[in-house]
Amino acid sequence: MTKPYHIDHLVLPVEHIDIAANRLGNLGFTVAPVALHPFGTQNACVFFADGTYLEPLAIANPANYNASIGRGDVFTGRDQAFRKQVAGEGFSALVAATQDARGDHDRFAAAGLSAGNGFEFSRPVKMPDGSQSEAAFRLAFAAGGSAEDFFLFSCQRLQALPGDRSVLERHANGVSGLSEIALSSGDDANAARLIETVFGCDGKMSPDGDVLFATGNARIRLTGKPIFGGHAFNIPEEGGGGLRGAGIVFSVRDLAVTEAVLAANGVSSTEAAGRLVVPAAPGQGVAFAFEEK
Repeated sequence: MTKPYHIDHLVLPVEHIDIAANRLGNLGFTVAPVALHPFGTQNACVFFADGTYLEPLAIANPANYNASIGRGDVFTGRDQAFRKQVAGEGFSALVAATQDARGDHDRFAAAGLSAGNGFEFSRPVKMPDGSQSEAAFRLAFAAGGSAEDFFLFSCQRLQALPGDRSVLERHANGVSGLSEIALSSGDDANAARLIETVFGCDGKMSPDGDVLFATGNARIRLTGKPIFGGHAFNIPEEGGGGLRGAGIVFSVRDLAVTEAVLAANGVSSTEAAGRLVVPAAPGQGVAFAFEEK
């Protein structure tokens, strides 16, 4: 049996990259310098020691962005549809690390879950010391619902991100990586099969009725219930709809350290089931939670 795929990164659309970077900094994260994509978006990533990262994503060049959408590019097309659905900010995509994006595209298509043509691009990578290199990626997309819904894709690093990111992987809040990704199933009948197909792991029913997926490096929870004590995230208030990104749980060494950093930076948090929960806010379009591991 093949091993499950690892989570590579999470895509978090935001309206303004500077507000997002400031918010993430106040949450105790070290934020990488802003990087531009050739298709009109920009990010300011948060890298973790477990090899995963957050990708806050803003529109930097509307002309290039709209041109990409006009060409039928899946990434920008779904980004635009998602932003319209959630008023600009949220958690839009979960990304699997792969060595063969073309093979993944064929698998997704065979399962009836392809979201469109594959995609390749490169972008500059700037380190805090001013040094710069280039990273290149090949993507394969999968989705089970409409264009504005949460989607998944696999990412093959053709030219890797810088090997030594240790300075960017140290965070004042003590986060070492991802623990759990919570997704709201909505009325998407394909949600579980979509996750199983992309990550190559079977879902297991938990005692509380959720479906859990053990990826290579973190757990995915598919639920129809409120999470983190019912804290809101950006989905239509009337319920229903398709698959949605509901929340992100981070692993920390000492929750007291995390709580102190949040308090010192004026970030309010609440305790829920042994976790510290920070509701969504401008620049942070989904609830975050921190737990000791």
